[in-house]
Amino acid sequence: MLRSRGRVDLHTHTTASDGRLTPRELVRLAVRHGVRVLAVTDHDSTDGLPEALDEAARHSPLEIVPGLEINCDVPGAEVHVLGYLIDWDAPWFHEFLREQRAERRLRIARIAARLAELGMPIDVDAVFALVGEGSAGRPHVARVMVECGYVRSVREAFDRYLRAGGSAHVPRRRLTPVEAVDVIRRARGVPVLAHPGLAGRDDLVPELAAAGLQGIECYYPEHSTAQTAHYRALCRERGLIATGGSDFHGPLTGRTNPPGSPAVPPEVWDALRERAALCWS
Repeated sequence: MLRSRGRVDLHTHTTASDGRLTPRELVRLAVRHGVRVLAVTDHDSTDGLPEALDEAARHSPLEIVPGLEINCDVPGAEVHVLGYLIDWDAPWFHEFLREQRAERRLRIARIAARLAELGMPIDVDAVFALVGEGSAGRPHVARVMVECGYVRSVREAFDRYLRAGGSAHVPRRRLTPVEAVDVIRRARGVPVLAHPGLAGRDDLVPELAAAGLQGIECYYPEHSTAQTAHYRALCRERGLIATGGSDFHGPLTGRTNPPGSPAVPPEVWDALRERAALCWS
């Protein structure tokens, strides 16, 4: 059982994907905000985990949950699947993530070409300079768009151009949500549907549950009170775990919530560990 009274945050990002803070910086900030269970869930990357685990060892009783987030395209929307307690060091899994990140880089070039068609040329090298060794994503493009003066904020870049259905949105070859669930289960992880209120595709839940989905991210900064209640009820109906997290990416990213916000019941972490043990016993 989880004995700490600290906060639980099951959704954060680092410079290993599209976050602004290094894994060490994220861990230190989370500790300052009273987080005692922290999931590092970078997009298509587990490269931040070794550094996060090393830093967390200096901040007992903080516990790092090894995870990741996989983006999936469905007609008219984008669906994300989180994976927790994954066997992140498996060779086959590293190869899968390398292929995912390679496609991400190709997509950046396609987005840049589309922006040029819209009269907003960007320097692809400037995007990759922000990416560094991380996993390339649209937030990196958005930051360059801000630097070029095309938009005033990362949020505006997404709302006007980069979101699913936006004029500069370019889909990439991705897994379906069911395939993402399958990959996470193969990696001995616990798959959870991320921020469903953003996608509005509740119709996918029965199929995902049949494929092995174990939870839904109910506690999320951009969910309304009504949405949180709705998804908690859906979890009860389907026997799924009601999880949550901040989706923290760092300062100046359009989100003001710190790690550990919104509040996630501590027993959620216990439930995830118990579910993992049941799935693989």
